[in-house]
Amino acid sequence: MADEEREQLGRRLREARRGAGLTLRDVAKELGVSTGTWSAVENGLTRITPERLNAAATLFGTEGAALRAPAPGETGSWRDFPPLNLVPPLAGALEAFVELGYHGASIRDVAQRAGLSVAGVYHHRPTKQALLVELLDLAMDDLQERCRAARAECDGPVERFIRLVECLALYHTHRRELGFIGASEMRSVEEPHRTRIAKARSEVQYMLDDEVVEGCRRELMHTPLPREAARAVVTMCTALPTWWSPKGGLSPDVVARQYTGFALDIVRAPR
Repeated sequence: MADEEREQLGRRLREARRGAGLTLRDVAKELGVSTGTWSAVENGLTRITPERLNAAATLFGTEGAALRAPAPGETGSWRDFPPLNLVPPLAGALEAFVELGYHGASIRDVAQRAGLSVAGVYHHRPTKQALLVELLDLAMDDLQERCRAARAECDGPVERFIRLVECLALYHTHRRELGFIGASEMRSVEEPHRTRIAKARSEVQYMLDDEVVEGCRRELMHTPLPREAARAVVTMCTALPTWWSPKGGLSPDVVARQYTGFALDIVRAPR
């Protein structure tokens, strides 16, 4: 199996696991492998046998063939945002954290929004912190994959920069709830998860940094402060969930077009 195929299969396995409300540890225990081995499978670093793939599919409530086949629109799908189908505890946590804040929300608040008892939430996730960490992991995994796909579409730093800004703007409107807690609740994340999630956030920033630095080197962008300008662009996009609403007059596509224009002005690149 080629590296790219393994990575795609790993992503589908990770999405199926999360959809089933299972942790890496849960799956590893059921399939008789180590947590590290299953993590490597989901990250496309090692192959999975057909027998174990079928066992995983059964555990996730799906078919092995469905996991092997590319998901609809998987190629070039970074602009597509299907409904976010979270398991009830995560959906309840997301709603509660956005509305009340992480520290203001109790497990009872999460349970009420999830349609579960408090014991039902604890059956799925051991702590409120685990809910927050899983939501932020989900957000960063999704955003990183979309940014990589957007960046890979183009040649040249200006074109890649435009795609990355479009991707960030689309993500923080279509996925505004996840974007909101990603921006507002990082201070609530405990170690060792805080360092890991912060690193994932920095990797997105570095993608923009690299394109602006290269654009300035080629004299296609003219800001005297390329890294600071790139940071301003990312901050502008990640702030979208604080004001944008689907009930307003601007669609995500319109916002993305506007923000790419603002971003080009910030880095002093011709439109």
